[in-house]
Parts: sequence; structure tokens; C-alpha cells
Amino acid sequence: LSSHSVKMVVKRRNHGRSKHGRGKSTSIRCDNCARMVPKDKAIKRFHVRNIVESAALRDISEASVIDGYVLPKLYNKVQHCVSCAIHSKVVRVRSREGRRNRDPPARAVRIQRPQGPPGHGGQQGGQQQQGGQQQPAPVRA
Repeated sequence: LSSHSVKMVVKRRNHGRSKHGRGKSTSIRCDNCARMVPKDKAIKRFHVRNIVESAALRDISEASVIDGYVLPKLYNKVQHCVSCAIHSKVVRVRSREGRRNRDPPARAVRIQRPQGPPGHGGQQGGQQQQGGQQQPAPVRA
């Protein structure tokens, strides 16, 4: 053997964990398959949902006594093992160059459609003209 040290190939700079100086971390159970995973290795996400489904949200807000009351949200912490996180597309497999990118992924921007006057549900069922008359639907042969 030569006298110079050979550096081993490392796939990730943190070895897939966020342990950094701790000898051992506690284990948790994967929410999907119940596999024991070290807590620092598990992929953790918060699922934020409304307590009430969107269909009943308008009914509750109309029946509410307090104007402008915002219903609280459900914050559910989900912990996955690596294989379940990849399978359920929580995280994706990245190339060698892509693994070096430590920036958070770009957030999806929600586009809000301009709201017309109430009662005109997006002009469905025919185009609305200036005179208030509906244009007949085109006849298909």
C-alpha cells in the first residue's frame, strides 16, 4: 500500500443524515410502512389542511356570527423513511450535480382568477354579450 491516504467516495456530504456530532439519535416509525428510521434521517413534512372541507366552508362562513372569522387549520407532521418518501414522490432522485444544490425547491405560485360580479359563474353555458343576451351555442354537425 502507498503511504498517501485514499479518500473514500461519498455520495452525500452529510451521509444522508443531520446528526452532526451526536453519537446516536432516537428512532421513529415511518407513517406509511412503520419502518424504524433514525429521526435525523427521516423525511419530515407538514401537511396543512383546513379543518372543514371546501364544500362546507362557505356555508359555515355565512352562518358565522363573527364577520371575517378565519377557521383554524390542521397541521399534521408526516415522517417518512427514504424509500416511502421516494415512492410517494415527497422527494425525488437527483443527479450527482443536482444533489449539490442545497436551495429549497421553488414554491408553486397560485394564480388567482379575477372575480366577476356575483351570480355570473365564469360565464358558463354561452358567452355573455353587452346587451345581456346570451349567444346561442354553436351547432355541431
